[in-house]
Amino acid sequence: MKDLFWGNILLIVCCGFYLAWWLLAFRPEDAIKGMKSGWLLIPAALAGFIAVALIVQGVTAAPAMRELFPGKWLIWGGIAAYIILLVITRLFFNRPVTSELLLIIGWAVLALSEINALYGMHGFSRGTALAFAVVVTAALLLCLVCYVLYYRLDSRMAYWDGMMPLLLAALVMAGISVVMAIE
Repeated sequence: MKDLFWGNILLIVCCGFYLAWWLLAFRPEDAIKGMKSGWLLIPAALAGFIAVALIVQGVTAAPAMRELFPGKWLIWGGIAAYIILLVITRLFFNRPVTSELLLIIGWAVLALSEINALYGMHGFSRGTALAFAVVVTAALLLCLVCYVLYYRLDSRMAYWDGMMPLLLAALVMAGISVVMAIE
């Protein structure tokens, strides 16, 4: 569980640096471009890669005494969801394809896998695990709405819209970490 906890903390750090970069580089007026803000992506990427490695290590090392949902369903479901959403958002919403969709789906699969592992090793009760699965699903849906709307909004609204997935991911991971610490 230690790997999962510290993976969450590093994912929150990743979101924090990414959000700081976004706040500077995408503000509608007086944006700070180039390495004056771009350096923030370096600690974001490092924290993100280490976070994913720790969470994956924690999920795969966890003794699966029980499952909320089969782990393979999460992986294959995430791949299928990404492909389906890529096609839908491109064809029906004319949304340019960007890495954000992959990051959104990848985060949701990672978070659901973690919840599943925590339930499997009795770190979360069934009710807590189901509640967090609902929270992750709701956050995923809100992130997808933001993803679709981004290019349809004026620069000021797009600026705020682009922050929402980062804030949601950080808040969900913080919530999981807090419950891990007290349960």
